[in-house]
Amino acid sequence: MGFKKYDNHIKGILCILSAAFFFSLMTVLVRLSGDLPAIEKSFFRNLVAMIYAAVILSRTPEKFHIKEGNLKDLILRSVFGTVGIIANFWAIDHIGLADSNVLNKMSPFFAIIMSTFILKERATRREWMLVFFAFVGAMLVIKPTSGIASLPAFVGLLSGFGAGTAYTYVRKLSRQGERGPMIIFFFSAFSCLIAVPFMIFDYKPMTWTQFLLLILTGTAAMGGQLSITAAYTYSPAKDISVFDYTQVVFASIWGLVLFGEIPDSVSVCGYVIIIAMAVLRWLHTKQKYGS
Repeated sequence: MGFKKYDNHIKGILCILSAAFFFSLMTVLVRLSGDLPAIEKSFFRNLVAMIYAAVILSRTPEKFHIKEGNLKDLILRSVFGTVGIIANFWAIDHIGLADSNVLNKMSPFFAIIMSTFILKERATRREWMLVFFAFVGAMLVIKPTSGIASLPAFVGLLSGFGAGTAYTYVRKLSRQGERGPMIIFFFSAFSCLIAVPFMIFDYKPMTWTQFLLLILTGTAAMGGQLSITAAYTYSPAKDISVFDYTQVVFASIWGLVLFGEIPDSVSVCGYVIIIAMAVLRWLHTKQKYGS
């Protein structure tokens, strides 16, 4: 590896570590914002991203033009992304930070499944094995035998499904030439519009502290998006994507320091299995496409 390539590789790793930190910080801020409805929290999280993306688009020659034929996929990306965010925020308020983060990080494995239907990509036998064992790890975190107590964990898993399906549509839209800022703007605006009726009929007043925390939530999420975009500019996803799982480590630290959360041994086994499958998937991708 040449010096410049190695330098970019290190920059990519640092950027994706930054993204993991910002996204874990987002989950902390969601928890700290208190008992507000998840859909209300998602509105403010997406409002910041919508404004930022709108500013970027307004400075481009194409402005807010959507590439022909992409509207349907933009809507589907937004529907699944909205489900993913609301489910994630609801789970954050009901289970440990580390648990909610690791279940949301099942998204790459859901992306493998959904790519079969959306992108017509055939996964290899090894990839299907990775998906299977990742779900074994998820079940250790969810503990379905614990009855109703496992419902929040299943919602956390739903957030991973929503995110993984949304990411698959992002890949499809990118292949079809849609601009990144437009994808972010459309999704953020869609999510905000979906939230408005719920907020009108069931709005829960918030304190100025809660309002500030939600604005910071959106800012942290934007920091994560900018960091991960920069990361994949410096280095291919196949080389650095595994480092995104440090978000679970950051979330575990936040949970321990701020909320005294100590995951049980069964959940820790689940974390290890899921992260191990992510590492094996990373190695498989490097081998598949060359390093």
